[in-house]
Amino acid sequence: MLTILRSAFIALAIAGLAACGPSQARPTTGGAAPELTGIDNWLNSPPLTLRQLRGKVVLVDFWTYSCINCIHTLPYVQQWHRKYKDQGLVVVGVHTPEYAFERDTGNVRDAVRRFGLTYPIAQDNRYATWKAYGNLYWPAFYLVDRSGKIVYTHFGEGDYEKTEAAIKAQLATAR
Repeated sequence: MLTILRSAFIALAIAGLAACGPSQARPTTGGAAPELTGIDNWLNSPPLTLRQLRGKVVLVDFWTYSCINCIHTLPYVQQWHRKYKDQGLVVVGVHTPEYAFERDTGNVRDAVRRFGLTYPIAQDNRYATWKAYGNLYWPAFYLVDRSGKIVYTHFGEGDYEKTEAAIKAQLATAR
């Protein structure tokens, strides 16, 4: 009986995610990366666009500061930023709030400082970039190649070695 209830709960949770998510389909690997749009504030950087970053490898990281899964990924993301920024990687953290208190720029700024994040952070309070990507998860990584195409995605924690290998592979491609 417990197994049946658990299966039913999982099916309802998946259906709920689909119902709550945007109607736009998520961009596929190999497709053009959507632009960073509707950003309320930028921390650690002036405003950026993917068009400006063409020719660079870009890791777009959807996160929010009170999500424990996101918090677990931040040291890896910061390390990749430090390790590969001089080789052409640009990390853009897209802070998309789950709760109302996460919309406050002061709270986001405090979290960025507390976690020691030095890469650009886009505050996506209106979910404009989130919706453009058709994103459904915190955390979520979208790796964009030098021509602006999504070449790798990862949702949730883990697979850090695989994500770093994808970053290194893109950085190794000719400029």
